[in-house]
Amino acid sequence: MSNDEIAKVLNELAGFLDMDEVQFKPRAFEKAAEVISAFEQEIPELYKEGGLKGIMRIPGVGVGIAERIEEFLKTGHIKDLDKLKKKYPVDYQQLRRVEGVGPKHIKKLYRDLGIRTLEDLENAAKKGKIRKLGHFGQKSEENILRGIDFVKSSGGRFVLGDILPLVRLIEERLGALKETKKVVVAGSIRRWKETIGDIDILVVSKKPRKVMDFFVKMPEVIDVHAHGETKSSVKLSKGIDVDLRVVEEKSFGAALNYFTGSKDHNVALRQLAIKKGYKLNEYGLYKGAKFVAGRNEEELYKALGFKQTFIPPEMRETKGEIEAALKGELPEIIGYKDLRGDLQTQTNWTDGAHSIEEMSLAAKKAGLEYIVITDHTKALAMTGGNDEKRLLKQWAEIDGLNKKGLGVKILKGAEVNILKDGSLDIDDKTLSQGDVIGAAVHTNFNMSKKDMTERIKRAMKNPNVDILFHPTGRLINKREAYELDMEEIIKTAKNSGTILEIDAYPDRLDLKDDHIRSAIEAGVKLSIDSDAHNKNHFGVLEFGVAQARRGWATKKDIINAWPAEKMLKSLKDAR
Repeated sequence: MSNDEIAKVLNELAGFLDMDEVQFKPRAFEKAAEVISAFEQEIPELYKEGGLKGIMRIPGVGVGIAERIEEFLKTGHIKDLDKLKKKYPVDYQQLRRVEGVGPKHIKKLYRDLGIRTLEDLENAAKKGKIRKLGHFGQKSEENILRGIDFVKSSGGRFVLGDILPLVRLIEERLGALKETKKVVVAGSIRRWKETIGDIDILVVSKKPRKVMDFFVKMPEVIDVHAHGETKSSVKLSKGIDVDLRVVEEKSFGAALNYFTGSKDHNVALRQLAIKKGYKLNEYGLYKGAKFVAGRNEEELYKALGFKQTFIPPEMRETKGEIEAALKGELPEIIGYKDLRGDLQTQTNWTDGAHSIEEMSLAAKKAGLEYIVITDHTKALAMTGGNDEKRLLKQWAEIDGLNKKGLGVKILKGAEVNILKDGSLDIDDKTLSQGDVIGAAVHTNFNMSKKDMTERIKRAMKNPNVDILFHPTGRLINKREAYELDMEEIIKTAKNSGTILEIDAYPDRLDLKDDHIRSAIEAGVKLSIDSDAHNKNHFGVLEFGVAQARRGWATKKDIINAWPAEKMLKSLKDAR
């Protein structure tokens, strides 16, 4: 049982408690779920070592939550949740995926219209029944239908960040087998796509049968689609399919290239091979029947006449990478160890799980040199956002911690709310005293494209706003980006000196890779930030780096790949 599964059931319990109008407990279970999803140790291991007391060592987990986790570990059920499911027999997980439909909405829809499933919700909305309910109306009904369409369109795809830890565990297990010589995960995972449909793994082995037998018997396997000598396919408990292929060492590079993709990149390579009198497939590059190349990818690209003999997998999307690599003009994109700071982090001053000091020490442990504390501000009441007075008090604490010397530079910041008219919820006098100020939209997502664009542009023109955080507001597989003229936003960023953020949190990855590329071409600088709400969240920075690489970003494009002094000098007030 994984931490993700435990976090999922706690979130579900929180939702049902909210539906039942229980006070305080829902938020406590939500916060515990957030901590557990990012916890560095697997909870079953922790329980095995220390029992109930071991679980209670998790921040934010008291005896009541610990007992329910223990019950879930022992039985696979939580009695309190089972009782609530009988009281409200709804498909909570599916209904909750629809943007704007919260626990209390689900309760009302069930009580008034008998809605239990996504199909029920869609039928009721199409018949105009929802608009007649109190607190809904025609606009809400239209938004629900749009939300259902979005859920359907994103079905079957998995957020990379939700799957990658398990993929790495499987890769490690296979690599530890004495029968295995090489193991590589290919496909869209190797290209660091935002979402993935399945998992492709390649191995080199002289005893493939033993590798295949081990693979199909892994504890996460719930169904075996195929079990062969050189290929097996299974379904995991998370619902995703995994294909394992054994390839010859001589063909490993060709197979890796083929199964990495993208499909369009592969087609372009095959067409190039044909023009040069070769045949290219997953077994190698051939001149007639003669094997020419394919032991590794570099050999393959070199034989095809590329001046740069390795195209990073993140760039293999036929967006000019082939033409550039043939001429030797591919940029040296940012590396996974190149970030020196994190410019968006939250603490327990608002909705984070840990103190400023704990977050700072965790940043240092993650290899960062500096960190900006950017807690939410007062308009976002649900987070306990800071007002001007509290913000100055927090910054005074940061000054004290910097004097204490933690081995990491702590910078004063805030994640300020962009209000509906484009103004900010903290006054300019206070903001001018901060080091790095970010602004973001957190409410009123359904504005017109024109109005939303003007709203954000006004905020960007504020001389105290250094960074536009998660610019399009999307949540992958959960919420569409709000309507926005990105060309105008990029132009305003250039003219105002505003940095555009690449939010690294796996269900955001906001900006998209195409927007990153456009920003770079316009000369706009970017930051890659974790949006950490927990000391274990700094690990998500790699997803932001991957997104930047997919957008062809280099170190010179990313301001927090620079030393703190240079980064600060690039901001509006310093210039």
